[in-house]
Amino acid sequence: MAAPSASSLLALSLTTLLASLLFIPAAYAQSAPAPTAPEPIDIFAILQKAGQYDTFSRLLNETSTGNQINNQVNNSKEGMTVFAPTDNAFQNLPTGTLNNLSDQQKVQLLLYHILPKCYTLQNFQTISNPVRTLATGQDGRPFGLNFTSQANQLNVSTGIVEVQIYNTVRKDCPLAVYQVDKVLLPVEFTEPSPPAASPAPKTGGGAAGNGTSSAAPATPADNGSGAGKMGFGLGLASGILFLCMWILI
Repeated sequence: MAAPSASSLLALSLTTLLASLLFIPAAYAQSAPAPTAPEPIDIFAILQKAGQYDTFSRLLNETSTGNQINNQVNNSKEGMTVFAPTDNAFQNLPTGTLNNLSDQQKVQLLLYHILPKCYTLQNFQTISNPVRTLATGQDGRPFGLNFTSQANQLNVSTGIVEVQIYNTVRKDCPLAVYQVDKVLLPVEFTEPSPPAASPAPKTGGGAAGNGTSSAAPATPADNGSGAGKMGFGLGLASGILFLCMWILI
């Protein structure tokens, strides 16, 4: 059997090399994992991982405010900013504060800790006060927060509560979460309720609507004086007529 020539060996080597080059990318493409979609943002998971936010998480769950946050940050470009009070912050509230709030006020309290936009700590350096929160009053007027910064210190004030912001739980937009060591009680909760409107005075059933009767005033009862005057006149005329007839006779 004749030995293969040098040209045959070269052609075989080139063929094998070409097949290898064609096979490797195809095999790599088949074995490379497909890119996965990012997991949705979950405020409950974030607070649970950070710890010390059990009371805040429970209130977010009971009022469905947490679901509202998740829907917003996963479906909006604006994002949100959440100020999360610690468990100690709730424990330091005056006794009965939460129990004395109505269900509507509890929702307002939670929404007061949320800004409808994602803010970094640097954004608060130049922000215009007051900053609108998600909480609103019965008249639709939004509750606001005021921010002051000096050097590296950032404070947030409600008008009755002021606290420093120094711990960032989550800083990546569309959701920024910052720790606060006091519950942000809105000043609107301390304002007196407007007095109830006085009832309108009752009106009578008169046709004029002013409480008086539209009937004509009653006239005094006839006491017979009119009939007497008429009878006297007739008697006088009859007497004169009788006197004239007697003279003629």
